[in-house]
Amino acid sequence: MKRFTYIAFVMTAIIIAACKAPKVDRSKAPIAGPAPKIQIGQYQMFTMDNGLKVIVVENHKLPRVSYSINLDIDPVLEGTKAGYVSMAGDLMANGTATKSKAQIDENVDFMGASLSTSSTGVFGSCLKKHADNFLQLMSDVLLNPSFPQDEIDKYSKQAISGLQNEKTDPDQISSKIGNMLNFGNTHPYGETMTEESIGNIKRDDLVGYYKSYFKPDVAYLVIVGDINLEEAKVQSQKYFSGWQKGQVKSSKFPMPKAPEANQVAFVPVPGAVQSVIDVTYPIDLKPGTMDAIAASVLNNILGGSGFQTRLMQNLREDKAYTYGSYSSIQSDDVVGFFSAGASVRNEVTDSSITQILYEMQRLVNEPVPDSTLQTVKNIMTGSFARSLERPQTIANFALNIQKYGLPKDYYETYLQKLSAITAADVQAIAKKVIKPSNAHITVVGNKEVASKLAVFASSKKVDILNPDGTPFVELQPAPNGVTAASVLNNYITAIGGKDKLMAVKSFEQQGKMSMGPMSFDMNVKMKDNAKYAVNVMMGDMAVMERKFNGTKGYVSQMGQKQPMEQGDIDDVKREMDLLAELHYDQYKITPVLKGIDKLDGEDVYVVELMNADGTSSTDYFSVASGLKLKTSSTEGEGEESVTVETIYQNYKDVEGIKVPMQIQQNAGPQQFIITIDQYKINPKLEDKIFVVE
Repeated sequence: MKRFTYIAFVMTAIIIAACKAPKVDRSKAPIAGPAPKIQIGQYQMFTMDNGLKVIVVENHKLPRVSYSINLDIDPVLEGTKAGYVSMAGDLMANGTATKSKAQIDENVDFMGASLSTSSTGVFGSCLKKHADNFLQLMSDVLLNPSFPQDEIDKYSKQAISGLQNEKTDPDQISSKIGNMLNFGNTHPYGETMTEESIGNIKRDDLVGYYKSYFKPDVAYLVIVGDINLEEAKVQSQKYFSGWQKGQVKSSKFPMPKAPEANQVAFVPVPGAVQSVIDVTYPIDLKPGTMDAIAASVLNNILGGSGFQTRLMQNLREDKAYTYGSYSSIQSDDVVGFFSAGASVRNEVTDSSITQILYEMQRLVNEPVPDSTLQTVKNIMTGSFARSLERPQTIANFALNIQKYGLPKDYYETYLQKLSAITAADVQAIAKKVIKPSNAHITVVGNKEVASKLAVFASSKKVDILNPDGTPFVELQPAPNGVTAASVLNNYITAIGGKDKLMAVKSFEQQGKMSMGPMSFDMNVKMKDNAKYAVNVMMGDMAVMERKFNGTKGYVSQMGQKQPMEQGDIDDVKREMDLLAELHYDQYKITPVLKGIDKLDGEDVYVVELMNADGTSSTDYFSVASGLKLKTSSTEGEGEESVTVETIYQNYKDVEGIKVPMQIQQNAGPQQFIITIDQYKINPKLEDKIFVVE
């Protein structure tokens, strides 16, 4: 009884206390407390006699150390040799005065280390026990690059192949065109590498760049990991004190301006089922300023990242125009830029631009609700806090403080500065950097959407460009009497003629297929114009196999076998038909001559092949020789679609028939090159080769 009375007394006291406590309105989010001044990991710094500034961040959790040389230099205007700066940086690790690229790579692999170079520095990491051997190698690369001519030739060839691939990649095209329009060809940020500029680059250009800009008095050595200050001083003195200081050229460029009114540029990509949209312009936004912090908040509201952004909510969640729409407000000590865009279906291209501009204008006109602002600041606070878990973050903070002249406590007080951003601050920075009426609006996609874009240009005119930024020239009409049929007949004649091709009952080709650094053996056989077999091998391992016995077939990739569907069978039958161009009607294909275009400076007939299912591909035939030079098509649907280009090169005569001995295929970011070493016509092939089990 006494226990009950005691419990009742306590409960009564709690109820009375609760009645006296202030009421909490649970319909409202609690007010955020003041942001703390956080304790960021410490870094130490010293300067060597040659001017090299060394930043050290200790972290003894793992027995690894990373070393990074960072140049603090102005960008370089490359002119007619655009690309030589990046080439010089990339090739520094491809040979020194005493070591070849193979020897450098072997040493790096033996230590389980990593080593890379760029036009603004050298980066590497290794286990602490290998530090001396690694620094000996790294300093050799930094101080004694030899730029071997054979490595330059190899790099140039790869760069040209990469440019070919970029011509069919809408995202790459969009980025390049945006830079060209924003900054112009008289500013380093607006220059673009071309096949012509690569051809102009000489070894002396690379050596000259290295000797002019790789100086210790404009460089920082950032050391992070299992090391202390004294060890860092000993290593720096031993391996980098011999680096000779020197005068480095300073360059200043006029500040690019946003256009006075909206301008629209369109780049056609035949067969594209999506449009890549970019609303972009240059901005003057310096790193480390309060404007830069406010702009970061603004960007995360508009389209920086996550599903909560306005562009994502509008174009994806509400309109279902795209899988994702994003924005970027980039600060830079030279010149920054704004970008907002998406990849959308052709039919909603104009509607998507309307919504992007609407969301931009809304940020200029309306204050951001406090709830939205707080959500974004919470996300940014969490992201900042997580970044502090990485020692490299502390090093990056230290480097930024030095490069941009930021206050020493800039990052320690970052959360306080972020917390202080108000809705008025966001609207104020929006009025500075959001320019929905002063933008370059670029669209890369199918030409059918171009007619809907003029409404967004103040001039009511759309500038149609090639992927390299030059003005697009409409196809020229073919001469009188030239038809699709005559072009196709001329092609058959050019490769040997109808009689020669009819005499081919079997063939075998052997060669290599390369994809980046990987190389495969490839063998193709055909018999009786009805049986077909393809084998792709890496050593003794079958990578891909394709067989057709005349009625059925299969495709096997890495041992996973799938039977051919009817579409695959139709494709194989066409591949075996060496005279398919003379009777496309058998395959329900209608050829249409579109006119004359330019392909790498050569006049070509453009023939579109219309399939019965509504899809199409385009063939390009040399006006001069009649040979087929390229085929272009679009594979896949929606955001999974990709433009595929097949380029036929190095035609050679094999028993009276011209065969392309090199075939390059570009499919989005991927590139395959098939090199044929041997081509046999009418060899004896056993039937067992084509058995389909």
